[in-house]
Amino acid sequence: MPTRERRAIMVVAIVIVAMVVFFAAWWFSVSPAEQAAAGGKIRTILVLGTISSLTWGLLALGFTLIYGVAGVLNFAHSGLYMMGAYLFFAFLANMGYHSIENPASNLLPLAIILATIAVCITSVAIYFLTIHPIIGDILATLVVTVFVAMLIQQWIYLPKPIGFAGSWHAFPAVVEGKTEILGITVTYANLVESAVSLALFLAIATFIEKTKTGSAMRALHQDREMAMLVGINSKKIYMITIALSSATAALAAVFGVSATGGQAQPIMWLTPLAFSFSIVILGGLGSLKGTFVGCFIVGYTTKAVTVLTARSFLGDPTALAIMIIVILARPKGIFGKRVELE
Repeated sequence: MPTRERRAIMVVAIVIVAMVVFFAAWWFSVSPAEQAAAGGKIRTILVLGTISSLTWGLLALGFTLIYGVAGVLNFAHSGLYMMGAYLFFAFLANMGYHSIENPASNLLPLAIILATIAVCITSVAIYFLTIHPIIGDILATLVVTVFVAMLIQQWIYLPKPIGFAGSWHAFPAVVEGKTEILGITVTYANLVESAVSLALFLAIATFIEKTKTGSAMRALHQDREMAMLVGINSKKIYMITIALSSATAALAAVFGVSATGGQAQPIMWLTPLAFSFSIVILGGLGSLKGTFVGCFIVGYTTKAVTVLTARSFLGDPTALAIMIIVILARPKGIFGKRVELE
């Protein structure tokens, strides 16, 4: 086994041990009555932690994809996530959808498709107008992408019909109904979202590994100049990459907000940015395998903290704490190197 793989496994083992130590500390600090209720809390962490992991993993997938191919830290990714949520609502509203009169309307999948396409087109335009001219300059792209995310937020605040006047909009469930897993109630929307996330992880990994375009992506991330010398059209590959990346952001927004019964709101890009960046830093920037492992570590850890402490507001600080610890202890992440696409 390669040294890097052994180190990655060791890091994962350390994380697991740390989680066990945290649980043991909690166990001995609570009353016998709370210990008796621990079974329910453990099931909650397992079930809802899995759903939460795949929710944030879908968004982080696009973040790590664009970095792996183009070397771009695209902080506008969560802005595109917010754009996808608002466009989904806008398409539904303009097509006459009503959550009470026709909750199972076939307008829902149509609105998802239209919102995803619109975000893909917008993201490609943003990339070639603002990012491509400065590609290779990490600091410049970081500043520009943060600025783009803020511009998207300002677009939400623009008066109608140009923007949304900063309004909040409740989301319909893409799938109605509930069920129980290990005694924990989950919605069908949660299950659909998790299935979509898993399917996209598998599809994109297979696409990169098995297709000619995927081979070109791998070549560009290894040596951009050499790839261009052998005839690879970098602009075309970057366009495909940014489209795939933004599609995951739009789908994460639609399915994620819908599954949680949330709302589209003008500041909804901040928390996803924290979670997705924590995941890709933990797993290793540009590593799909690292993103998959990282989303479960972050998801289970944050869920364990919020469930065991009964303080939901600790979720975001926990994700940020994980990112800071990883940056200090292992800046490359679990599976990361300077640039990696697996």
